[in-house]
Amino acid sequence: VNPSISRRLHNKDNTYHKKDNNMEMAKYIFSILKGNMMVFMSWGCHAFYAIPNGLQFSVQGFKFKGKVRVIYNEGLDLFTVELIKRGGKTYKTFNEVYFDTLVSLIDREVEYCENYDKKVANQYSII
Repeated sequence: VNPSISRRLHNKDNTYHKKDNNMEMAKYIFSILKGNMMVFMSWGCHAFYAIPNGLQFSVQGFKFKGKVRVIYNEGLDLFTVELIKRGGKTYKTFNEVYFDTLVSLIDREVEYCENYDKKVANQYSII
């Protein structure tokens, strides 16, 4: 596992234990998400935390600003994705998400919108 990932991920109580299953799952989810690094970084993600059986991080997307929780359901071998508004209220929940659709689902809900290329160009003064 890349040591830089360990520096970016923290357990919710700000401790790190190499044998911690939550940290290992968070690293696994992180590795899935960074598989499409350009899309992943477009979400403005930061504040990564290992949570029970998952990963939580904050996003600053065009469509959604708040927290994203990705939780592994071991019994189904699938994920649950939760979008949490800044006040802490769950905005949307997606159950039974396959690992290979995590990035596209989160991107669709957080960042990608109609006329996306035009909005990016306007936002960053790209001509």
